[in-house]
Amino acid sequence: MVTTTDQHEGGTRSPFDMSGRVAVVVGASAGGLGQEAARALAAAGATVALANLPGLVDQVERVRAGLPGSGHSAHTVDVTDELSVRTLAQDVVERHGRVDTLVNAAGIMLRKAYDETSVEEFERIIKVNLVGCWIVGREFGSRLAAAGGGQIVNLTTVYAERVGPIPESAYYASKAGVVNVTRSLASELGPQKVTVNALAPAVFYPTAMTMPLADDPEQLDWFARRTMLGRLGDVDTDFAGPLLLLASPASSYVTGQVLYVDGGWSAW
Repeated sequence: MVTTTDQHEGGTRSPFDMSGRVAVVVGASAGGLGQEAARALAAAGATVALANLPGLVDQVERVRAGLPGSGHSAHTVDVTDELSVRTLAQDVVERHGRVDTLVNAAGIMLRKAYDETSVEEFERIIKVNLVGCWIVGREFGSRLAAAGGGQIVNLTTVYAERVGPIPESAYYASKAGVVNVTRSLASELGPQKVTVNALAPAVFYPTAMTMPLADDPEQLDWFARRTMLGRLGDVDTDFAGPLLLLASPASSYVTGQVLYVDGGWSAW
C-alpha cells in the first residue's frame, strides 16, 4: 500500500515534518522572505543554516537567534563567488553533518527605468539573482544528489510571467531566468532524487523590498486590486505553507514546477 506519510515514533510522520532535517536558507536577512522561510522551516522542526553577505552578518545572527528550536547556525556567503558558495556548502555539512533542503532566496532589486539603467547595474542584478541562483543550486545540488536526494526551492516572482508598473527591467529579466534554471536543474537532478521547484510570490507587504511602497498608497491599492483575492500577501500567514510544501518531503513527486503565491495575479 502506498502512503503519503513515513513511519514515525508512535505512529505516522507528516510529510511536512522537518524534524531531523537540515535546511539551508541563502538570503536570510531580516525583513525579507528568506527570514520567513527560515522561520517556517524551524517551526516545522528543521535545523536551519542561514547565510547572507558578510555585511549583513548582524541581521543574519538576529534572525538565527529568533528562530524556534535550537542548533541553528549563521554563515556568510557571496552568491556571485564560486569559492564563497563552495565554502558555505562545506561549512554547513561539516557543522550539521548533512543538508536536506536548500531555499535559494538571495536577490536584489533596482527600481530604475530601462533608459536610466547602466549596463553595469543590469549585469549586477543578473549576476546576483540569476547567476548566483545557479551557482548556489549547483554547489548544494551536487551534495544533495550525493546524499541520496532532497529539495531545492528557488525564489522567483510573479514578475517572471507578468511585469508590473514599477520600472525594473533587470529584476524582471533575472527572475524569468530563475524559472528556467529551476526547470533545467530539476531535469538534471531528478534521477538523483533531488526535486527543484520555484516559489513565485506577488507583492507581500511589508518586506524589506516592498517597504518603499509605503509612501505610495495608491500603488499598494493597485497591487491589491490586481489580485483575484483583492489583497496583498500577508507575510505572517500566506508564505509559510507554500514554502513548506516545496521544501519538505510533501513534494517528493513535484519537480520542475513554479508555484505562484500571488492571490490569482498570474491567472488573469
